[in-house]
Amino acid sequence: MSATPRLILASQSPARAKLLGEAGIRFETIVSHVDEDAVTAAAGSPTPSETALLLAKAKAEVVAALPGAQGAFVLGCDSVFEFDGEAHGKPYEPAVAIERITRMSGREGVLHTGHWLISPSPDTHDGATTLACAGLGEVNSATVRFAELSAEEIRAYVATGEPLHCAGSFTIDGLGGAFVESVSGDPHTVVGLSVSTVRRLLADCDENITSFWGS
Repeated sequence: MSATPRLILASQSPARAKLLGEAGIRFETIVSHVDEDAVTAAAGSPTPSETALLLAKAKAEVVAALPGAQGAFVLGCDSVFEFDGEAHGKPYEPAVAIERITRMSGREGVLHTGHWLISPSPDTHDGATTLACAGLGEVNSATVRFAELSAEEIRAYVATGEPLHCAGSFTIDGLGGAFVESVSGDPHTVVGLSVSTVRRLLADCDENITSFWGS
């Protein structure tokens, strides 16, 4: 690999970008614009965990095929909230968010975040050929317990618009954090990206996460 490897985040999520930035990781962003519903439908009936990894892989593969991603590591991520055995993605509609959060009140669910890393294509540096590893994936899951919420709190939260575009209809790093009583597992997973998982995937491709530290 070159002395200054590139990492591309195949996601438009501000939360994921913030996590990488706060971890001191140098990266670029290219949005995949993957049709998530179409990808999931084509897979049949994947579990919530499988769905998270499937969508992460789809995002990474679309971006890795773009000219601007040549020579870079590409990281795709996707989060799916599992509640009562069902996969909950983004609710989009206020009525859907209210119904979901009402059921989640005082209970717990599992947030699955899929990570898929694609390394650079085989390249030559200083006369030596560096072989790329195949795409690698991992799902990191965390159990989230919610406080008992009043109908007024739920309506006020949904009215802010924050939960409408979040997997599971909540965030832990925003207004919704006030309603999360506990997290069992890596809290970064609930935000949408586990930095420790990224470290392991890079290591499996013979690259050190410290190579991406710096502005």
